[in-house]
Amino acid sequence: MDIKRNGSQPSGKASAERFTGPVRVDALFDSPAPARASGASVTFEPGARTAWHSHPLGQTLIITAGCGRVQRWDGPIEELRPGDVVWIPPGEKHWHGAAPTTAMTHIAIVEKLDGKSADWMEQVSDEQYQG
Repeated sequence: MDIKRNGSQPSGKASAERFTGPVRVDALFDSPAPARASGASVTFEPGARTAWHSHPLGQTLIITAGCGRVQRWDGPIEELRPGDVVWIPPGEKHWHGAAPTTAMTHIAIVEKLDGKSADWMEQVSDEQYQG
């Protein structure tokens, strides 16, 4: 058993190569092998978002605060609110982030396949973000 105490792990800033705008990442857990799940609490400031990306084994997002957006490639932008749970299937190209005027926090849960949890692609343009 391993207990991660609240505040025992430092917050980090998300990479500008993978995110647009200010984003804070708070690691929650990283399961040791043979388990492969990891989770983080991610806070996006208004207008901040991920780049387009996919996950080899999918991703679950649990919205905990604020108002956000998610979009799959060639799909509509969907609004997200606290309590919403999003399942993104393996290999589905997508992005997620805050609404234009409201911050958003979600818990992101992924599994690693051969040590890799995401495939990162191009940034989401302002035109794509605005819909």
